[in-house]
Parts: sequence; C-alpha cells; structure tokens
Amino acid sequence: MATNVKQTIVQPGDIAQLIDSRGNQHIVQLNPNGNLQTHLGQINFEDLFGLYWGSHIKTHTGKNFLLLQPSLHDILINIRRSGTIMYPKDMGYIILNMNIVRGTRIIEAGSGSGAFTTALAVTVGPEGHVYSYDNREDIQSLARKNLEKLGLTDRVTFTSQDIGYGFNESAVDALFLDLSNPEDYTEVARNALKPGGFFGSILPTTNQVSRLLEALNAHNFSFIEVCEIIQRHYKPVPARLRPDDRLTAHTGFLVFGRPMLYTGKGSSLNKLPDVIDS
Repeated sequence: MATNVKQTIVQPGDIAQLIDSRGNQHIVQLNPNGNLQTHLGQINFEDLFGLYWGSHIKTHTGKNFLLLQPSLHDILINIRRSGTIMYPKDMGYIILNMNIVRGTRIIEAGSGSGAFTTALAVTVGPEGHVYSYDNREDIQSLARKNLEKLGLTDRVTFTSQDIGYGFNESAVDALFLDLSNPEDYTEVARNALKPGGFFGSILPTTNQVSRLLEALNAHNFSFIEVCEIIQRHYKPVPARLRPDDRLTAHTGFLVFGRPMLYTGKGSSLNKLPDVIDS
C-alpha cells in the first residue's frame, strides 16, 4: 500500500482522504498531473505534494478541505462496490480469529468488490499472499481495479473458476468462504487447507448456518464457533453523551472451524478427550 503511516509529507502515489466542510469524504490516489473534481471546486494533486498530512487546503474556488491519510477502515467503507460489502467490524474479528498475520497464505471465495481482499492483502504483507476466487469475471474485474488503486495487486492472485472443481493451491494457512452455500464446498476447502488450518465463513441467516454446521461436522472439522459482531457508536458530545440513532447490528453470522486429520473409519476429533496423558 502506497501510504506509509510514518510518513509526514505528502508524496506522489500516496492514498489521500480529502474531507470538505460538511464531512463528505473523497479517497483518491495522488497521481502526478491528477485532480479531484467536486461541486466545491477542483483540487490539483501537484499542489499537495510536499504538504504535511493534516493540512487545510483550498479548491480553485476557495473552498476548504482537510488533507489526511485514510485509515484502512475509511478505505474499506468508501471502496467502489457492486453490492453490499463485508463490514469492517466483521473483518477485524475474522482476521484475528483466523490468525491472519504477516506471511499468511489465504484463499477467499468469492472476491466481491474486493473490500475484504484489500484488508487481507494489507494484513498478510509482501511476504504473504491472497488467492481470490470468483466465478463471475465482471465482479472480479471491479475487485482487481480496487486493488490496483491501492497498489496491492502483487499480493493477490485472482482466479475466475467454479470452486466446485477445487482450488489450485494446497496446504494454505486459512480459507474463507463468502458464499450463499458454503456447505457445498467444505470438502474442497479442507483439501486446500493444511491440517489444523483456519476455516471461516459469513452467512446472513440461521438456516444457512445450520446447513454449514452439518457439513463441517461431516468433514471432521473441530473447534467450531458461531458468533455475530454488533457495533454501537456514541455521539461524541461531552455534555450529552448517548448512543447514535443508528446501530450497526446484525450483518452476518460468522462460522469458524479447524480441519483435523482423519484417524480411521468412523473416528472423530470433534471433541477433546476427557483426559490427556502428560
């Protein structure tokens, strides 16, 4: 990603967050000779190079904007999309719970608009890699363009194919399915994962979760977890601190599991033994 959190001076290629007096945000890559056209006037990117982050700037009509480095949360919320994206509140828990760190190799299906792909690519760093699958090339094309704007395409391999035939990679550290019917792909998922790797999925309804749980149990996944993340913001006014009028409540059920080695016909490792010899 072009923006460096330690950097204090704006440079060509940086990702910038430009905010007008009403709080409207524009997240753009500052390419030489580029500009931002708004109803409040034009901002030429050449005029921004060499300024400090946090500066007040003006459009050609004299309107005020703030020049900031965006957080990953800001980038994901404002990413160009073709439909609903996964919420950052869910992404954060997924990344922590599936042990996605620098150097991780992870498969995701499907690609969507590339919001979660972006979060994964930032997290795994240049040492890791994201393998993103989708059977719709038009959707994947948008994801690819969003990653290109952030300079992250070297960390992601996009593949357009039906994952029912399996994945091209094996022994990956983690695998995430953002599909309506993940229960149909639990076998190909465990074949792509290393033993004891991390599996995850997100689903909107309880009946979908039930079908996935049955499939995970049938294919010898252990440490299965189902949860949802609810986020509540508060109005930051000291004299009358209270919850916001809007609540980001249910966005999806998160399902996690770990594929275990088969130990023989009819065996199961879905429970730890009652007694473990020292």
